[in-house]
Amino acid sequence: MTIDPELLRERAARALLAARDRTHLLTTCVEQPDLVAQHSPLMSPLVWDLAHIGNQEEQWLLRTVGGRDALRPDIDSVYDAFEHPRAERPSLPLLAPDEAHGYVAEVRGRVLDILERTPLHGGPLLDSGFAFGMIAQHEQQHDETMLITHQLRRGPAVLTAPEPPPAPGGVLPAEVLVPGGPFTMGTTTEPWALDNERPAHSRLVPSFLIDTTPVSNGAYQRFIEAGGYDEPRWWAEAGWAQVQEHKLRAPLFWKRDSGQWLRRRFGVTEPVPPDEPVLHVSWYEADAYARWAGRRLPTEAEWEKAARHDPATGRAMRYPWGDEDPTSAHANLGQRHLRPAPIGSYPEGQSPLGVRQLIGDVWEWTSSDFLPYPGFVAFPYREYSEVFFGDGHKVLRGGSFAVDPVACRGTFRNWDLPVRRQIFSGFRTARDADPMADA
Repeated sequence: MTIDPELLRERAARALLAARDRTHLLTTCVEQPDLVAQHSPLMSPLVWDLAHIGNQEEQWLLRTVGGRDALRPDIDSVYDAFEHPRAERPSLPLLAPDEAHGYVAEVRGRVLDILERTPLHGGPLLDSGFAFGMIAQHEQQHDETMLITHQLRRGPAVLTAPEPPPAPGGVLPAEVLVPGGPFTMGTTTEPWALDNERPAHSRLVPSFLIDTTPVSNGAYQRFIEAGGYDEPRWWAEAGWAQVQEHKLRAPLFWKRDSGQWLRRRFGVTEPVPPDEPVLHVSWYEADAYARWAGRRLPTEAEWEKAARHDPATGRAMRYPWGDEDPTSAHANLGQRHLRPAPIGSYPEGQSPLGVRQLIGDVWEWTSSDFLPYPGFVAFPYREYSEVFFGDGHKVLRGGSFAVDPVACRGTFRNWDLPVRRQIFSGFRTARDADPMADA
């Protein structure tokens, strides 16, 4: 299918501008000391993320696509994420906040001019405006990273957002049966899909049952109250070592006070809402809960089949609800609410089988290691995906309230170390179906 180049140009410009609006808010709502401070050794100073966004945009769109002279080749090394671990970045000669804002604005002005003049065809970087979509996704991913930094910073609240809509009434089934059989995993046709999502390929997945919604705070509290953090039998060996070493008793940012669980959320301390998806849990915590509940985490293939497979047609859809882009009726995305929506929300976004909240709200841990698909080809650089493949990282799927729709789709793959808790991560559980279901 041929897409009108002007529509592609408009889509790319819209994605770039939406990302920049969010970046601007996240880096202007705090005073300069908070911009240059490192709020956690796990994260960069906000001002590093800001200039890194501009530097990536300069390298890929200004220099590579546009063929323009480099604006600031002297800072390429400073903002190379693979050369400098996050813990070291505060000691680098970073651009000052005003200089960083000026730099990213100058790069963006020149890039929009290049977008107007560049044919969106003629090679993998240009076809369908891929390079522009890649950079929009990169910026939105850093916007989520910066939101994590905002959650880690101490001090009064500086971000506000409306509450998510209430969940509709009615009782949902606890789990949904996903019939066994082949389905198409990954994509070859999604124009802005990244290399680890490609290529489309057939997977045979036996029947399984999966939670209708993510695991809630209330359900997770029952795990805590049942002594979940005291019983090594529920934990992987490395996870139990983490529990003991760091004296873990609950998700990150939770504390017990006067008989109730409280949490800190973007500078505000509040009671933990029992009907929201649990947030800020590691893979080890998710895995331990699943074992305690007599269940398991879904594999990545199971998660994607639940999210994309339409059993009536056998087709793999872009999203659980179909092929149209997400709207506010489908999912909680784009930092619109700054918290997960209640369990059972977004009935318009459910899958054909009735599974809800697969997109948005919380990234969902799966049991799978981050590995390449058959036929994987690194593009446009090895460091995006290939260097992370192996058994060290676990796959998360579905996106969170903090991720923009441009960087979230049914095939999108996220990954992280199983110890990570500062990310906006939750989970749902699964179990094997009766073997007769596939008979």
